[in-house]
Amino acid sequence: MNAKARSGGLNPSFLVKVFGIAFFAYLFFGFMLLPCLNTLASIFSTTNAAGERDPLAVIRFFFAGNMRSFVWNSLKLAIGLVVTVNVVGVSIVLLTEYFDIKGAKILRLGYMTTLIYSGVALVTGYLFLYDSDGIITTMLANAFPGMNADWFSGFNAVWFTMTFACTSNHALFLRNAIRGIDYNTVEAARNMGAKPFKVLWKVVFPTLVPTMFSLTVMTFITGLCAMSAPTLLGYDSINPEIVRLAGSSVADEAFPQARAALLSMILAMFTIVLLTVLSSYERKGHYLSVSKTKAKLQKQKIDNPAANVLAHIYAYVLFIIYMIPVVMIIIFSFQTYGAIRMKKLDVTNWTLVNFFGSEDYQYLTNRGTYKTRKGSISGLFANEATLGGIRLSFILSAIAAALACVIVVAACSYIFKNRNKKSGVVLEYALLFPWLLPTILICYSYRTYFNSDSVWYVGNMNLYYAENVRMLIIIAYTVVKLPFSLRMIKAAFYAIDEELEDAARNLGASNAATFFKVKLPIILPSVLAVFALNFNALFTEYDMSATFASSYGTSYAMVIQSMCAEEGLYGYNVNASGRRCASTVFIMIVSGIILYLVYGVGSRDLGERLELKDRRRKRLAKLKARFSKRFHGNTSA
Repeated sequence: MNAKARSGGLNPSFLVKVFGIAFFAYLFFGFMLLPCLNTLASIFSTTNAAGERDPLAVIRFFFAGNMRSFVWNSLKLAIGLVVTVNVVGVSIVLLTEYFDIKGAKILRLGYMTTLIYSGVALVTGYLFLYDSDGIITTMLANAFPGMNADWFSGFNAVWFTMTFACTSNHALFLRNAIRGIDYNTVEAARNMGAKPFKVLWKVVFPTLVPTMFSLTVMTFITGLCAMSAPTLLGYDSINPEIVRLAGSSVADEAFPQARAALLSMILAMFTIVLLTVLSSYERKGHYLSVSKTKAKLQKQKIDNPAANVLAHIYAYVLFIIYMIPVVMIIIFSFQTYGAIRMKKLDVTNWTLVNFFGSEDYQYLTNRGTYKTRKGSISGLFANEATLGGIRLSFILSAIAAALACVIVVAACSYIFKNRNKKSGVVLEYALLFPWLLPTILICYSYRTYFNSDSVWYVGNMNLYYAENVRMLIIIAYTVVKLPFSLRMIKAAFYAIDEELEDAARNLGASNAATFFKVKLPIILPSVLAVFALNFNALFTEYDMSATFASSYGTSYAMVIQSMCAEEGLYGYNVNASGRRCASTVFIMIVSGIILYLVYGVGSRDLGERLELKDRRRKRLAKLKARFSKRFHGNTSA
């Protein structure tokens, strides 16, 4: 009996389980825990001018120097965004989903444009309009001569840009929450004589509190950890300062690495506290009393004529704010470099050079002679730097998105098998661990910890050196996307009927065969959707790649960011602004296709897919019959 148990304990399934646990422990401690602990330790290991260790040197510097201003600036931005993003986010959802506003479908498309471009692409779009020589600012300055043309910089610019950039979560999650409201409760309140806005305040808003609380916390964290907008718009917040200090040295300023570590830990503490509060709030549960037969929400008409007109004006003003950057970027991507540089639309001169091909550039030198630069005007798909950034970001993002999905699928399978055991709970919380830390802390920890030849568990290989940095970026991308992937894919596992697994086992199928032939086909649409969303976010990612700044790891977003800085320098990259516009259009197209596949085609249930398939079949049959009739008619003639 003992011999049988011993032989059964060494079966392949047991060995795979042991190997999987050991491998995951290696990944967790090596790539999540130890680098962050090293960053924490570096704060207290600084030395003074005499070479003596002074654990409190950085702390004293923090209170004596200007480091506090970076923390305060980030807090001010986060608090401001909580107010404005919630106001605008709630507005766009109510205007398109709750109130009866004319043209709601068109308005919804405009409000959701931030889903197809974000980060550096979005900020550069706003700069194109509102910078000191931007299109809108120039028009306003001509109309109002006393206006300050440099208004779009610093806190005001970042606050304005991120207010409209950060409503994407409202457009997705709050919209679903409003659509889930039971219309019977709204109708009952209206029948009792309550006015539309009183119903909204007393009946609708209380049902949205859990969603609003989550969105508020996430908005605060987004403002606190902002990177792209403060960097490009010149605002001294925490993340850009961390990246700057990470690239500095002791010769430039006092213990920059330890200061970067301290700022990273401050961000981590804020994030941990906020996520702990959010988790505690969610665990309490929120239950609403609804009727047994749930009715679909019907849009409410605004009876007051004046309020109705004001609501429509407000809706379309927001629509214009959202759409102007998109429309202008698309239009100017087909303009010549001269028109783009002067910010003046030339309807008589359109070009595709910002996308394809190249042209020579002739300019006047200091000696009064003309000089020609071959191919200095180059398109998005004809420029080596841009193509290199696209290629690198595409490969790194695809690998990281796929790795995150594979790891989470394997982990979810283990979690559901051991749902009542501590090992399953520990594994789940380990995968959620990166959510407790700001992205910048994880990346900074990787940059400092793996920039060494003495890390034994990666074979004493310097992962920050030369082309190895690409491997480090993939690891960072994967780790950061694990929590989101877990939340989404875990939900898909709940759709698996346990009776299907039992039936497969009764037929003699192994665990591996059961997984690949029964489980995987059920969860595959959700896994592909998560892969697409991960890829979409990583492809245009800037924050992490900026932390790993290297000539071997220049991502697509970093190439876009550097285009304006190098435009026209020594006669090279003359049309960098045009190529940047073309790059933004390209990002919009890629993101739009992915979102359509995920939320359009991918969100349809089986009945809808069969219905669409039947419609296509009937349409094709009609076309065949029409062509057949014409063909036979011509033959007989």
